[in-house]
Amino acid sequence: MVIDVDIRRTLAGPHRPFSLDVRFRSEHARIVLYGPSGSGKSLTLRAIAGLITPDQGRVAVHGQTWFDTDQHICLPAPARRVGYLFQDYALFPHLTVGQNVAFGLGAGWRNPSRRSLPDAARHWLAAFELDDLTDRYPWQISGGQQQRVALARALAPDPQLLLLDEPFAALDPPLRARMREHLLALQSRLGLQMLMITHDPSDVEAPGEHVLEIREGRIHADSRTADVTG
Repeated sequence: MVIDVDIRRTLAGPHRPFSLDVRFRSEHARIVLYGPSGSGKSLTLRAIAGLITPDQGRVAVHGQTWFDTDQHICLPAPARRVGYLFQDYALFPHLTVGQNVAFGLGAGWRNPSRRSLPDAARHWLAAFELDDLTDRYPWQISGGQQQRVALARALAPDPQLLLLDEPFAALDPPLRARMREHLLALQSRLGLQMLMITHDPSDVEAPGEHVLEIREGRIHADSRTADVTG
């Protein structure tokens, strides 16, 4: 499991352009991109997932080139098989819990049926103890339950890489600690490579096997957890 990222992207800003120039390579199962708000963490994740296109560079995951300006390669986001947990969860308010989990398994942008959910969706609903909430809507469940729905949706298509954008930011401290433990146990059981971004040192201490500190669009430190947080 190797992820190799070397990307550059310049964006217009209200006062001055923002320049993203991120380079790292990691074979670790748990990677943490750590830094303050506005440092380029989410941009990096979105570029890896194919949600934005870098101006220049290369992204390769598990031996497959996803993006390369020199070779004119740019795989569309669905072809990259990435599970993406957005910071605000990005659940569809007009779809039930079951439909949200099944959304990534259907063809095109058609809404999944409420009555006949795919087996993969039912599997992850059960895995996250969401069976009793299948017919509820996101606004009818708690923040912790919403996160579990979003994570189930990210895992249902059997991704080869899991990207987490500030996954615990919206949770209160006790729930944050429990969900962190649950996520790490799940990642270990699945053997899935995970790249998480955060600005919280507590998130760095627990999951990080390989920690990258980013500031102003560039990797400032590339070291073990103790070196970055100490």
